[in-house]
Amino acid sequence: MVAPMYGSPGGRLARALTRALALALVLALLVGLFLSGLTGALPAPGGRGVHYEPVPPASRSRSVLLDAKTGQLRLVEGRHPDAVAWANLTNAIRETGWAFLELRTSGNYNDSLQAYAAGVVEAAVSEQVRLTLLQLKGLEDSYEGSVAFPTGRFTIKPLGFLLLQISGDLGDLEPALNKTEARRTLGAGACSALVKLLPGHRDLLVAHNTWNSYQSMLRVIKKYWFQFHEGPQEDAPPAPGNRLVFSSYPGTIFSCDDFYILASGLVTLETTIGNRNPALWKYVRPKHCVLEWVRNIVANRLAVDGDSWADTFKRFNSGTYNNQWMIVDYKAFVPGGPSPGSRVLTILEQLPGMVVVADKTSELYQKTYWASYNIPSFETVFNTSGLQALVAQYGDWFSYDGSPRAQIFRRNQSLVHDLDSMIQLMRYNDFLHDPLSLCKECSPQPNGENAISARSDLNPANGSYPFPALRQRSHGGIDVKVTSMALAKAFRFLAASGPTWDQVPPFQWSASPFSGLLHMGQPDLWKFLPIEVWWD
Repeated sequence: MVAPMYGSPGGRLARALTRALALALVLALLVGLFLSGLTGALPAPGGRGVHYEPVPPASRSRSVLLDAKTGQLRLVEGRHPDAVAWANLTNAIRETGWAFLELRTSGNYNDSLQAYAAGVVEAAVSEQVRLTLLQLKGLEDSYEGSVAFPTGRFTIKPLGFLLLQISGDLGDLEPALNKTEARRTLGAGACSALVKLLPGHRDLLVAHNTWNSYQSMLRVIKKYWFQFHEGPQEDAPPAPGNRLVFSSYPGTIFSCDDFYILASGLVTLETTIGNRNPALWKYVRPKHCVLEWVRNIVANRLAVDGDSWADTFKRFNSGTYNNQWMIVDYKAFVPGGPSPGSRVLTILEQLPGMVVVADKTSELYQKTYWASYNIPSFETVFNTSGLQALVAQYGDWFSYDGSPRAQIFRRNQSLVHDLDSMIQLMRYNDFLHDPLSLCKECSPQPNGENAISARSDLNPANGSYPFPALRQRSHGGIDVKVTSMALAKAFRFLAASGPTWDQVPPFQWSASPFSGLLHMGQPDLWKFLPIEVWWD
């Protein structure tokens, strides 16, 4: 892209883009320092609290200091009052299914230094980053024909680390660049989401269920407390989204799922809709575009409402990682009150060359819910995306109103009356008994993919299926996150990690058909109760 100057009308966006890219690249640039012995576990007070956890797991804490004489940054143990950035990591994956990262920067330093130091300190407390980089190093060495396990410090190409950030965009870059053997699975879903207005309008709940490979279940809930400004001037106001909490993964600086609670009063989340129309890939170009993961970060940081979020995000559309975004503005919601008419819920859908935005507040209050399940809601987006051809070939499974999840949400959403019942719906998978989970063209007909939280691992390997998403796969819903108006104000939410086990057996690596797949660092048995995540 050709970035506008900071003083131009697009300068605020350009500045924010620069910060986001700096955060992404810094870990790769400093990997040698990080891997040279700075990752030892340190006992330190954790910054987050988790219910159901009688003994807090070990934490590690690091600070980045600026040497006034040399101008160099250095890492020190613990939390330092003069730190440019500070981070604390608590790894409770074997107790709760999650690790927890809290990161803060100081407003006493300029935005660029804050961004750089934030990357340094996150790497310094994140042992899983080292494992991820070792895996990437192995891929690079194997490709280059020089396999040798590194026993000390090693280097890795910045692009290799950057690949962690662009995983969502890569899924669309492959077909756009005419990759001959794309890995995309026809019909594969990627997340379920629900915005639910409770009876009497007493509360508004927001929930998200990530669908992913089971190999992706090393999870981190992250809290970023930045002191960035909206513009380059020293007296520029703070960025509205400086403080945020989100579900994420080791080595990434955004959610990927995506699910965010922001200081601006917004909760933003998405499910992937994808593009199945080859004619649209011509709009994916290397110039005058910004990849989705960066636009995502920038919109979250700068927006104050759904309109400004959409206006920021849709600029420089890359046509990659094509999603339906839901922007919930709790500032516009009045508990117990009538519909404000607008601003509570904004929906954005992206395709290559197209972004459609609409305020759906009135529809939310009329229907009392908005469900998202990987199918475009706007007719123009649906028709342009190529889904009509799949409906003609495979039937309602690919239609907006007739797909299994659309029908289950429509039938079961009225059962949601509080946080617990919302979790139950978002973890729902009774495919052996629910007629809406049947696949008439499959043998056997009950299918673990056809649920709010998929369990494709439970489909028989020797079954007969009309398209690949319905087969046995190491894939399904791997979590749930739920928040309310009161919880979101305090950056709190309920979360459960791992495949659902409410109506089906819990997932266990050693007993599954996929025990031979790499799952380093994961628990064997995924049977965790929901927890409430809260921060001091």
